Amino acid sequence: MIDSAGLKIFGEGEWLENKHKAKRNRKRWRKLHLGPDLVSCEIVCSELTTDDVGDPAALPGLLDQISGPVDRFMADGAYDGGPTRDLLRTRFGEIVEVVIPPPKTAVPSPQSGLPPSVRDRHIAEIQTKGRLAWQKSTGYNQRSRVETQMGRWKAVIGPKLRARNAGNQNTEAKIAVRVLNRMTELGRPEFKRVA
Repeated sequence: MIDSAGLKIFGEGEWLENKHKAKRNRKRWRKLHLGPDLVSCEIVCSELTTDDVGDPAALPGLLDQISGPVDRFMADGAYDGGPTRDLLRTRFGEIVEVVIPPPKTAVPSPQSGLPPSVRDRHIAEIQTKGRLAWQKSTGYNQRSRVETQMGRWKAVIGPKLRARNAGNQNTEAKIAVRVLNRMTELGRPEFKRVA
């Protein structure tokens, strides 16, 4: 699973306003990309980029951090497209199951009559059964775990980076990943149905 969220940069806007009584036209922020493991919920890859880097552009750097095999790759619709699927096929082979929701306006490819691609099958299933049924059949609902991981980050670590330059911000993000992974290692709650 891969997802991203924005983190504020500490002091950039406030310092400029307080010191020089000037206002910036656009606030800067950093984009945090996280990739937790579905089973262990441990963060296996992370990347901190500037706000102008798109999600698919950060994907190669994230995949470089993964040392083991990948059976299933889940991401939101921002990753939908041929380049992402080609990159995953190149890195992990044909065995990787790619679960990325196509946009609502997606149409099957012209070759969908021949053995249809996974994306074409997803489009057809969404058109016949609906998006919620597709999410349930593909296990896409498990992607909420990465959203939970982002929520944990912002609750435990905070919604802003404290370091002032990019190198230190990257170090701060790596330390935060280690902190969250250590907390996960200490134990997670087990839920059991009683009645």
